[in-house]
Amino acid sequence: MAGHSHSQHPASTGGAAKPNTKLIWRTFWILFFITALEFLIAFTMPSGWLRVSIFVIMTLVKAFYIVGEFMHLKGEVKTLIWSIVLPLVFVIWLIIALLLEGDSILQVR
Repeated sequence: MAGHSHSQHPASTGGAAKPNTKLIWRTFWILFFITALEFLIAFTMPSGWLRVSIFVIMTLVKAFYIVGEFMHLKGEVKTLIWSIVLPLVFVIWLIIALLLEGDSILQVR
C-alpha cells in the first residue's frame, strides 16, 4: 500500500469540546430567579386561587424552559413542539376537571 499516506487523512485534534459554561450559568440563574420568586410568593401572599394560579403559571414556565434547554427542543420545528404541548394542555384540563368534579361530589354529601 505504497499510495496510502498519512497526509491524505487529516489528524484530529483529539481534544474534548469546550463546555458552554455561559449557557449553563444562564440557565441556572433563570431557574434560580423563578424559584426564588416562587418562595417569596409562598411566604408573603395569602392562600387562594390567585396564589395557586401564579404557582401553576410559574411551574409551567420553568417546565417549558427546562424542556427547551435540557431536552434540546428549543430549536425544533413548531409542529414537534405543539405535538408535545397540546396533549399536555388536555391532560392538565382533565386533571382540573376531575378535581373540580370530585370536590363538587364531596360538597353534595
